[in-house]
Amino acid sequence: MVVGSRVSVPSWMSAAAATRVDLEGSVSSVTVSSETSSKEEALRHSEAINDFSLGFAERAFSAAGAAIVSAVIVNPLDVAKMLSDMRNSPSCTCAVPGTEPAPECNRYKGTLDLFYKVVRQEGFARLWRGTYASLALSVPTVGIYLPCYDGFRNLMENFTTGNAPMLTPYVPLVAGSVARSLACISCYPIELARTRMQAFTETQSGVKPPGVWKTLVGVVNPLKSRNSSQKLQNYRILWTGVGAQLARDVPFSAICWSTLEPIRRSILSLVGDDARVTSILGANFTGGFVAGSIAAAATCPLDVSRTRHQIEKDPTRALNMTTRQTLMEIWRDGGMKGLFTGVGPRVARAGPSVGIVVSFYEVVKYALYQRHQLNN
Repeated sequence: MVVGSRVSVPSWMSAAAATRVDLEGSVSSVTVSSETSSKEEALRHSEAINDFSLGFAERAFSAAGAAIVSAVIVNPLDVAKMLSDMRNSPSCTCAVPGTEPAPECNRYKGTLDLFYKVVRQEGFARLWRGTYASLALSVPTVGIYLPCYDGFRNLMENFTTGNAPMLTPYVPLVAGSVARSLACISCYPIELARTRMQAFTETQSGVKPPGVWKTLVGVVNPLKSRNSSQKLQNYRILWTGVGAQLARDVPFSAICWSTLEPIRRSILSLVGDDARVTSILGANFTGGFVAGSIAAAATCPLDVSRTRHQIEKDPTRALNMTTRQTLMEIWRDGGMKGLFTGVGPRVARAGPSVGIVVSFYEVVKYALYQRHQLNN
């Protein structure tokens, strides 16, 4: 994203944030310290051009490609996380006194045990159930999220660098939170469908889980009404748990970007003018892996609450559930262990997922920039 003809360099690109990059990619210092190293100068030059020379469509294309790669690779860990949550859900018959435990409930001793039993009982393909829904969700979500984050970050840093330098370190936190909120609200019905598809358990031989559209229709159908205004109101259920989703995603993004930006900036500052595809890939994957793991562990209780909302089968109860009530319910039923149910699969998924998405996104942006250079 280009603002006017000159924009500021994001803080992750160098230790000295107060620089400007013109449309031709030349760097002119505004308040660069005399102690700035040659490595930092080279880093500003090579990375700033890459970041600011691409439009929103090219950024969205890069983000969509990153989302596809990540969704296919980490879907088994998504399934593991979902089944761990179902084990402690009140919707499971094992939670009702006097009934026999359902097959999904209390049968897994850990992530590896879960993978082993799922593959043995339902086949290897079960680990990729919901992949199409994951792609349907991740492509538009990440396609909105990362380009918007870039845009908000650049605008905010451009403003804070000249007007409030002390606020510049907090830009990633705010930009990540706002961008994630927009992406989450826009794509939430698909997230709801994906979660329910992953929670789907075959009851008859040969029966396949429903697709995204059928799943969403199934969510709305129990609330059929002839009244038009009531029908519109009933579609609220498609955003069941969106509050819990935001309660998890906003802190996750804030923690993730606040951790990721300094890490990748530090790594790239070490390579200086040797920054190439491999160093961009390594710096972003390392930063994303560490940041995603920390953020996933910190927000695990909120993720458990969100999943509990999404797999609730009673429409009336689902509409009336709040994040606070759900967290209290989880605490009452399982204590601290319940709040951190599935923390292993969550961390194991989030670390690689964030690392893959961010590194692939930045590498494709770099490749597109190099293509522009060749064409020019």
